[in-house]
Amino acid sequence: MRNTLLLVAGLALAQVPAQAQGGHKQITLEDIWKNGTFRMKGVPGFNAMKNGKQYTQIDREGNRTLIRMYSLATGEVMGTLFDSEVDKFGGSALNIESYVFSEDEKQMLLVTEGEHIYRHSELQRVYIYDIESGSIRLLDYDKVLHATFSPDGTKVAFVKNNNLYYKDLQKDVVVPVTTDGEKNRIINGNCDWVYEEEFSFTRAFQWSANGKFLAYYRFDETMVPEYTMAKYTGLYPEQYTYKYPKAGERNSIVQIKIYDLQRKATATANTGRETDQYIPRIKWAGDAQKLCVYRLNRLQNKLDLLLADAAMGATAYIYREQNKAYIEIEDDATFLKDGHSMILGSERNGYRHLYRWDWKSEQMTDLTPGRYDVESLTGVDDKKGLVYYTAAARSPLQRELYVTDMNGASRRCLTPEAGTHAITPCVGNQYFLDRYSTLNKVPVYYLRDAAGRIVRTLEDNKALAAKMQEYDLGELKLLKIRGVNDELNAWMITPPDFDRSKKYPVLMFQYSGPGSQQVADKWPISNYFWHQMLAQKGYVIVCADGTGTGYRGEAFKKKTYLQLGRYESEDQIAVAKRLAQLPWVDKNRIGIWGWSYGGFMSATCIMKGNDVFSTAVSVAPVTNWRFYDNIYTERYMRTPQVNARGYDDNSPEHMADKLRGKLLLVHGTADDNVHFQNAAMLTTALVKANKQFDNAYYPDKAHGISGGNTSFHLYTKMTDFILENL
Repeated sequence: MRNTLLLVAGLALAQVPAQAQGGHKQITLEDIWKNGTFRMKGVPGFNAMKNGKQYTQIDREGNRTLIRMYSLATGEVMGTLFDSEVDKFGGSALNIESYVFSEDEKQMLLVTEGEHIYRHSELQRVYIYDIESGSIRLLDYDKVLHATFSPDGTKVAFVKNNNLYYKDLQKDVVVPVTTDGEKNRIINGNCDWVYEEEFSFTRAFQWSANGKFLAYYRFDETMVPEYTMAKYTGLYPEQYTYKYPKAGERNSIVQIKIYDLQRKATATANTGRETDQYIPRIKWAGDAQKLCVYRLNRLQNKLDLLLADAAMGATAYIYREQNKAYIEIEDDATFLKDGHSMILGSERNGYRHLYRWDWKSEQMTDLTPGRYDVESLTGVDDKKGLVYYTAAARSPLQRELYVTDMNGASRRCLTPEAGTHAITPCVGNQYFLDRYSTLNKVPVYYLRDAAGRIVRTLEDNKALAAKMQEYDLGELKLLKIRGVNDELNAWMITPPDFDRSKKYPVLMFQYSGPGSQQVADKWPISNYFWHQMLAQKGYVIVCADGTGTGYRGEAFKKKTYLQLGRYESEDQIAVAKRLAQLPWVDKNRIGIWGWSYGGFMSATCIMKGNDVFSTAVSVAPVTNWRFYDNIYTERYMRTPQVNARGYDDNSPEHMADKLRGKLLLVHGTADDNVHFQNAAMLTTALVKANKQFDNAYYPDKAHGISGGNTSFHLYTKMTDFILENL
């Protein structure tokens, strides 16, 4: 196909395939938020079994729940492992939400009645199911956190009321590992709020490979400042109080404990005298007697990996890394069987790569050389000496699956199709689940073998593709638009009846957070059908990934260090001004919207760029980084005590007097992440500056502002605001 480019005002529009224009239906909010008109199918509960030949998944037939076993190669049903009409507890059918196998795949933990606490943590009622006998027993009478089999399947560890326990299944007794847990003081085996949110894990314990040790986190959050928010469901609002360390404030003191099940004794890993630091990961190092402990300084620019002796807690360094800005923690550390080397990720050469590090010989080998970012480590086959990973090697907009050897000398791409391949590995690395899509192609789920060959299609979403043909959709294209200094990746939707002789309003969307990506060759783009609905109503929708976004190397991403909001907003303003020069754009009707970090940016842009943006919608925004948590904020800004100008110069709260256009400010009052305080303080500043604006506050709603009729109401509100003001 010809690669023609339209060059206007610094905008390069690549003519890429767009979805075919089909019927003439108009998208409604009911289609998106009530009727499930555009429901996309995935592969629910997909779990490959250890033999590399079968997988299991949850099937639902009316009120009946089945867990069936299928052939990976053919998709043929090989057997039923659980049937809620047959396998009952106390005569009652269980509504299974998820399940986990024991290591030998002879037992399952059946999870029901999930109850979310924060983003990752969930209280659950858990049952232990013996597959052969069909017997079911309750793990604990109360809901618990993180139920996890021991490697030999004879025990299940879990957390309840901030204490760590395990149940001995052979003796049918529960053994307490800790007893000092107390709300808002001591947490054992579970993360405090800020670790869960910013280090992206919540189960804070791990079994050793031989099942003889339980390593766990102990958080002492006694000195962490508390945040209280009202919940308005009762006659008198309930005050919910939890520990939330804001930028510059005190953190939990974290210890890593190692419990010996035989001796019933606990050792403490030696992580040094400094307590104002982070332990973002622990991982058993293959050897059942050695635990790897990650130690990260508070500024998050110095990382040590320590090996702790399980019995005594003594530690020794095996790896150190420093960075002039910050180090991001990933889950790619994998210990090799030689006992003295590992695979790990690092940005030490300017791009995120995978390395083999031998701490005995002190040899570092780059397994993924080149000027591109690795997305994730997918699998390690120690026997064959192979490393599987996904990367943006062809383009920052695409993802492919690769395999290489332990020297990085024989890289092969296993997914040749252009676009985005989201890979889920199957046990043993014999098969991979590939969720493949492009900008204008709905996801297809392929099962691939280790050579990359497509074994079969698990789901093709043809029903969704056919449904979309009934609607008159706007053309969606990838393009490049110049920001202040760099060419930025972007996408654009034009109205279905687009006419270059007319003038159109433009609505820009973005997220803009460090390392994030909204522009990629995959489906769907964010809020795809809502943005298409607005295009049908005559709007051009544009999204540009500005300075600070991901998969363009470390320098591009970390340029925003110490000045969050400055370069990102300057790029969005520059893009808006370039769009304003296009002959078919109404320069007086350019708006911007976003959520969370994107809400921070849209509020910043309408104030800082008041000569180009006429309208903005800011949902759940940070309005001053002083109000946000310390792990995230200090990673990019250091503390307000040492970088006051970085915090204040780029704060919407301090720009309120610059507002000229129309602003809609939206927030949930029970947002445990970006507190409602952010909206309240911006409101105070706007009132003080005598600036009129619109707002919508959702009682008892968290950061996602959802549940019941909420999403429909919110998007109706935003749609009406845009139609009226843009």
